[in-house]
Amino acid sequence: MTTPATKRPLWGSNIGFLLAAIGSAVGLGNIWRFPYIAYKNGGGAFLIPYLTALVTAGIPILLLEFALGHQKKASAPKAFALVRPRWEWLGWWSVIFIIFGIMAYYTVVIGWCCNYLVFSFTKAWGSDPNDFFFNTFLQKSSGVWSLQGINPTILAGVAVVWFINWFITFQGINKGIERAVKFMMPVMFLITVTIVIWSLFLEGAGKGIDQYLSLDFSKIADLDVWVAAYGQIFFSLSLGFGIMIAYASYLPDNVNLMRSSIIVACSNSLYEMFAGIGVFAILGYMACRQNIPVCETVTSGIGLAFIAYPKAIAMLPFGNLFGVLFFFLLVLAGITSSISIIEAFTSALMDKFTFNRKTIVTLVCAFGFAESMLFTTHAGLFWLDIVDHFINHYGLLTVGICEAIVIGWLFSTDTLKIHIYNQGDKSDGKILTLRWHIVTAWGFCIRYITPLALGIAIINSLLTDLSAPYEGYPVSAILILGVGCLLVTHIAAIVVAGVPWKKKDE
Repeated sequence: MTTPATKRPLWGSNIGFLLAAIGSAVGLGNIWRFPYIAYKNGGGAFLIPYLTALVTAGIPILLLEFALGHQKKASAPKAFALVRPRWEWLGWWSVIFIIFGIMAYYTVVIGWCCNYLVFSFTKAWGSDPNDFFFNTFLQKSSGVWSLQGINPTILAGVAVVWFINWFITFQGINKGIERAVKFMMPVMFLITVTIVIWSLFLEGAGKGIDQYLSLDFSKIADLDVWVAAYGQIFFSLSLGFGIMIAYASYLPDNVNLMRSSIIVACSNSLYEMFAGIGVFAILGYMACRQNIPVCETVTSGIGLAFIAYPKAIAMLPFGNLFGVLFFFLLVLAGITSSISIIEAFTSALMDKFTFNRKTIVTLVCAFGFAESMLFTTHAGLFWLDIVDHFINHYGLLTVGICEAIVIGWLFSTDTLKIHIYNQGDKSDGKILTLRWHIVTAWGFCIRYITPLALGIAIINSLLTDLSAPYEGYPVSAILILGVGCLLVTHIAAIVVAGVPWKKKDE
């Protein structure tokens, strides 16, 4: 389906758009990052700063990106170029560093999940998942610059992931992404519900959940907790990626953007809070079986997925089945997010140069796979950690602040406020009044609260990193892999933005 005037493809249904947007938001971090962040920052009390961040930054920026993409019917670079030509680089910077930065290592982590999905059938990690992961599977080297060649097992998993991404995005919006998410998202939610219900009946599950939801209100006074809340909301919702702008550009006229942003943001938050119950129920079971405190089983990110959970799977009745479900869930969560990254970049290139979709997707996936090979070396874990830290803590937050400034102060939020207000049903006067009050509050958040909150988060990260090199890595690695990644992608964005737009009739 395409629009007559622009020949721009449209979503076949609103549910397809919502599932794609939710799929982009719900990724690996919802399952392995949020539960640990919540536990570390006050447990149930963390919901206070978390929900504050959702209302004052998450939904406002998501609505901003939906409205900008929908009004301009364009990807991020073109949308910002239509606001003011000098800001086109901002759109290019976001889509360039996510495709050649985040996507390069994110597909490697999904590849690990594919490997562990296969390992789950035999519990190949044995009695020591920690040693298996670092020494047998990753074969981790001694340092950042000790590459020691490519790991063929990991490379095979990464190749599968890139092929799946290519196959889906190659088909386009309707036949590819929309059709894929209509299958993957219901399956993903079904598996999540199954895992959570299963875990609730395990011995010790209650102790784990008590730790997860324990109320430590003393944490609320800590600035770092609020920074963590805003960071989690921002990263989790795929804000600053250019994804939501591109996805919204494929919407037909007169859709309720406000309702869509609330549905996507709340679905994402509810999912990660619900998944956290299952995560901590399993950790409670582990603690009970090992006769240790729950706090000794809690770990974040990669450690949770590839060390703690394999330990639990080894203890569980029907652990093989649980492992297959868990790692299949991670693969689905990763794919629904990664296809959106490719689409954001593809949409931008199609807008600027009118390239053929199939050609762009094929070239992007081929180059992306080649770049991902850097993270399949024996030093890949170190590279991944450094690049991830600098892109997430500086790149994405900087884009978020710039978006708020451009729309809130240079473009004027009034323009988008009117566009948001005019979308959806206009027959009920009370609803229209409420809608106007909400968009007014949205404009205030975009102009003042959001840039202030994200600015504090960046300053906090900067002060921490300046006090000591991140995780004790060599300064050379931080400058080349961390700072260098941001600078190179920024320069690339400025260069591409300087290229004249190709007219449709050329």
